[in-house]
Amino acid sequence: MFSKLFKKTKVTTPKAPEVMGLYLGGSFELDNLKLTLLEPELTIQRAARSQLIQAVGEAPLDTGGTLLRFYTDDEAFLQVVLDGGMSENHISDVKLWHFYDTQTIGSTAQWNECLANIISQPTYELDGKTFTRVWGAVGDESPPVAVTETTYEEDGDTSTTDQFMMLYERPLDNDRVETLLVVGEEKQVGHNLDRCLVISTGFDIQPTDITING
Repeated sequence: MFSKLFKKTKVTTPKAPEVMGLYLGGSFELDNLKLTLLEPELTIQRAARSQLIQAVGEAPLDTGGTLLRFYTDDEAFLQVVLDGGMSENHISDVKLWHFYDTQTIGSTAQWNECLANIISQPTYELDGKTFTRVWGAVGDESPPVAVTETTYEEDGDTSTTDQFMMLYERPLDNDRVETLLVVGEEKQVGHNLDRCLVISTGFDIQPTDITING
């Protein structure tokens, strides 16, 4: 009887997705020379060359693809977009993002204003630079793109966040671009909705730009 009462129940912890050798608790190195040459044109400055992955996010896309985000200790995330599968052969885009600003949204009226007019605009001004909207729709309005991201933490916890996103970009030298991501995030915390506006800037990553630490 007592053995039944105190019998341990095996708990299965959801496993965070992996790709390109990137995994929860792993790390990667950025090419120092390439980043040193690029940084003067970017909004972000002094990015850490070595970054430790502290959380992993996963979001299915309406196109049938998957969005993976590897959040690091540099207030950054390496984002990998996959189409049609979860292997390296299905990767269509890789970007390194750094968080620029996070603003708390305190009321439903402010949240509705963000969804209607702030997240998606023809152009977005940031730090004296003009970014142009990338994701467009047929007609005059281009509403934010909605995804639901599941985030896996190192301690085994998982959480879910609804995100409403718009992508912008501006040209740099040598046919490169700097990208801007404006996101309205909504998360259930207890009986309340935690809402915020998150702004991040990023740039494309090529296979030669990073080294995965095994």
